[in-house]
Amino acid sequence: MILQWVKHILILPGTMLVYIPGAILWVVADRPGALAPAGPGQVRFWIGIALAMTGLVLSTWCARLFVTLGRGTPAPWDPPAKLVVHGPYRHVRNPMITSVLFLLGAESLLLGSWHLAGWMAVFFLLKTLYFLRFEEPGLERRFGAGYRRYKVNVPRWIPRLRPWDPGGQRIDGSPARCLRVDTGSSPPKAEVVASFTQVHIVQDLTDTYTVL
Repeated sequence: MILQWVKHILILPGTMLVYIPGAILWVVADRPGALAPAGPGQVRFWIGIALAMTGLVLSTWCARLFVTLGRGTPAPWDPPAKLVVHGPYRHVRNPMITSVLFLLGAESLLLGSWHLAGWMAVFFLLKTLYFLRFEEPGLERRFGAGYRRYKVNVPRWIPRLRPWDPGGQRIDGSPARCLRVDTGSSPPKAEVVASFTQVHIVQDLTDTYTVL
C-alpha cells in the first residue's frame, strides 16, 4: 500500500502541482513580469498560505478516507473498492480535486504568476471533461443505483452547505446489514428487509429490522 501511494503521489499530484507548473515557469522565465513572488507584507501572500493549508488538510483528509473506507487510492489504476460518502464527500463529489485547485491557486498567488493561474483553469476544465466522459459513467457501472442517488444529491463542484444524509441506506456497494429487534409481540407483526438501496416490508412476522 505504501508503494502504491508513493507511485500515486509522484505521478498525479506531482504532475499537476510540480512538473507541469515547473515546466510552465521554465518556459516563461525570461518574459518580463512572468513572476512576482509575494512577501509577508502583501495580502495575497496570506491568502496563498491559507489556500495552501486548506488544500493540504483537505487532500490528507480525502486520502485517509480512501485508504480506511474505500480500500484504495484516488488513482485510476488502483481505485477504491467501496464508494466513499463520508466527510467532505457528503458536501461535494470531488473534494480531492478541489484540494488540488486550492494548491494551484496558492502557487499562483505566492509566485505571482498569471501563467500558473491559466494552468489552474485548464486543469479544472480537463478534469470536468474527464469526469463527464469517463469517471462518472465508470462509477455508475461499478456502484449502480447507489452512486446515481449520491450523484443526484451531492454537487460535482459547488459544495452543499448541509452534509448529505443518505437516510441510513448503504450506497457504498457493500451488502446491507440488518439489526434484529425483538418486539416480543404476539401475534407476529412485520419484517423489514434491507437491500442495497432500499427497504421493503415483505410479510407479517414477529420481528422488525433496522438498516445499519
